[in-house]
Amino acid sequence: MPANNAKGPLSGYKLIEIAGVGPTQLTGMLLADMGAEIVRVERLTKVELGVYMPVKYKLMNRSRRSIAIDLKQPQGRDVVLDLCAGADALFEGFRPGVMERLGLGPDECMRRNGRLVYGRMTGWGQDGPLAETAGHDPNYIGIAGVLACIGKQDEAPAYPLNLIGDFGGGALYLAMGMLAAMLETAKSGRGQVVDTAMVDGAASMMTAFYGLLAAGLWKEQRGSNILDGGAHFVNTYRTKDDQYVVVAPIEGRFYSELLDRLEISDPDLRKQQHNQDRWPEFADKLQDIFLTRTRDEWCEIFDGSDACFAPVLGLTEATQHPHAQARDAYASVDGVIQPAPAPRFSRTPAEIQSPPPEAGQHTEEILRDWGYSGERIAELLADNIVSGITN
Repeated sequence: MPANNAKGPLSGYKLIEIAGVGPTQLTGMLLADMGAEIVRVERLTKVELGVYMPVKYKLMNRSRRSIAIDLKQPQGRDVVLDLCAGADALFEGFRPGVMERLGLGPDECMRRNGRLVYGRMTGWGQDGPLAETAGHDPNYIGIAGVLACIGKQDEAPAYPLNLIGDFGGGALYLAMGMLAAMLETAKSGRGQVVDTAMVDGAASMMTAFYGLLAAGLWKEQRGSNILDGGAHFVNTYRTKDDQYVVVAPIEGRFYSELLDRLEISDPDLRKQQHNQDRWPEFADKLQDIFLTRTRDEWCEIFDGSDACFAPVLGLTEATQHPHAQARDAYASVDGVIQPAPAPRFSRTPAEIQSPPPEAGQHTEEILRDWGYSGERIAELLADNIVSGITN
């Protein structure tokens, strides 16, 4: 289990995760895969959001242990504060003010441990006119200017899964912020609060595009630029078997390789790569060519080339691609195929430490490991302040 045999560059760090869904789950998975000992604090009563899913498939909960605590009870709050006393960091994903109302805000937790890094995850941030309102990923990337840039010209914006707000602007920025804060704590001996807002992270990820816009190299009409599907040479194309391929040869030499593999000699296509007025026409020509062969046939034609070509694969297909298999990019845990830890480390490799736990599965052993006596654990269980596996 992670408490005793965790491997990875974060081995030895102890973190408390106040259980939530989405962004904080992914943050916990990333840090736990890297070896951090993370205690996931669950509610006593199981709460299902949406469709019920067996625990073994809740992959973002992997690599860490679970304790179930009634946070609304003063003794439950005190258990979390006791955990804070021995932790390097705590992170949570409630709306602003919720942790304070539970008696577990930054001030309370950092009074128990002045070195504690306190990570906070919200959609809108801890302040501002929208801070108290509900929202989800598309709302955050909508107001951050991201959603307006994605999709075809003259069509509604295309929602790109919840990768940009929840996971990119949220989970990854929280993980980065907490790691930076823990590095600083190692020098100063003082903890601090990390305020992660998905809307901030999504906006931060758009920095390059603001540069292009200021330079006059980006149009605000989606589907009109090199990197938003406007260019014929950075685009997806349907194949004869109703599958898709994607090409992205931005550089001239790679673009020439694409045309060579497609056996295109048209001088206009070769000499006017960046003539935006002709991009729609050129895209139609490439589409006609890609429709003449199947996706697999095009894969053979482009095999080993620098044309920046790839097949568009489904989730199951992605796990079976030779490149993914050669790099062991996916792992099987309890028969469930899932992405392996990333990034990779040469000396202290990350690994999936354990499968997703049941809520409260490790309550007693966590309390023992963090210094609670058997008698005190029995009292907490009897008073229903903490619980084992919940029903």
